[in-house]
Amino acid sequence: MTEPRTSAGPTPERMRHVLGHFATGVTVVTGLDSEGGPVGFACQSFTSVSLEPPLVLFCADHRGRSWPRMRDSGVFCVNILRYAQQEMVDRFGSRTGARFEGLDWHPSSSGAPALPDVLARVHCDIDNVHVTGDHDVVVGRVADLELVQPGRPLLFYRGRFAVTERLRSSATPQVTGGWDDFWG
Repeated sequence: MTEPRTSAGPTPERMRHVLGHFATGVTVVTGLDSEGGPVGFACQSFTSVSLEPPLVLFCADHRGRSWPRMRDSGVFCVNILRYAQQEMVDRFGSRTGARFEGLDWHPSSSGAPALPDVLARVHCDIDNVHVTGDHDVVVGRVADLELVQPGRPLLFYRGRFAVTERLRSSATPQVTGGWDDFWG
């Protein structure tokens, strides 16, 4: 079924609704503030940019409370979350609360916080920052990569976290309600 076209234009609500149909991985970007303290935020807008040179990017609200504090440090770590780490999103996606309080993290080789039990970590130096609308597009030069443990990623799709494997184990999908039964 297709949605009728409207000429109302791209409102923030419409953008969120339509672009929510694109599944994204979930990460926590961490860094250091000017006093060397840990800062971080949940981030879905992370992607690889280039293999040579090795570059990645993420987008961050330049009015947020974490990214402006870590920008001048010159380094960041992208912690790629496992499917069972929604509590990390609750911790780092909140506007209130101590994100690192009681969390067993350690400094990475660049000094940026490395979070526990994630799938992987991407350690970067800030290469470039482009101010675009209400966000900064941050390009990072990859300094190191870590596969921490095997597992399934945490995904976000249509406004909720997603299960990343079939509910049934057969090679042929036998889902009674369609592909939406894979998300929940």
